[in-house]
Amino acid sequence: MVINHESQIGEVLSTSRYATHSFSKQTFEVIRLLAGLGVEGDAHMGKTVKHRSRVAQDPNQPNLRQVHLIHSELFDEVKALGFRVEPGQLGENITTRGIDLLELPTGSKLTIGEDAVIEITGLRNPCVQIDNFQSGLLQAVLDHDANGNLIRKAGVMGIVLTGGEVRVGDEIRVILPKEPYQPLERV
Repeated sequence: MVINHESQIGEVLSTSRYATHSFSKQTFEVIRLLAGLGVEGDAHMGKTVKHRSRVAQDPNQPNLRQVHLIHSELFDEVKALGFRVEPGQLGENITTRGIDLLELPTGSKLTIGEDAVIEITGLRNPCVQIDNFQSGLLQAVLDHDANGNLIRKAGVMGIVLTGGEVRVGDEIRVILPKEPYQPLERV
């Protein structure tokens, strides 16, 4: 895994949350992250897992999906394929620009704004709900590498290490974990 240390600064393009389980989230100028819990007022906030499929498996497992981040560059990519996706519509809490989220190793930390720190736990596993939102979009957010391995492009998931407000326009800085880097897996 090659990490470019020179381009590890980005920005918050949008912030979103939704109090009940819904595919898309409402955008806001600011959201509040709560340490160990997630996004205040979001249906996925909590120490234990909140995603329905995960709750059905084991409601006591730790919530490694407290915050969902998507790189806005994905919206540009799918737009070229004829899809229109706006921030929050794929269920993300934070839409970023300027950081290749999918190339970050597991355990990378993102410092956002003045206080907030998120630790990246893994990849979002895109599901059929994406096709329910726009037919054919699921295939557009999946790809395969040269070896035929599946590439999931629908963002990354993380946990909140340090709470704080996250605002549109906030700077995002990446702190890489110690080597050897572990590639992101689905969580």
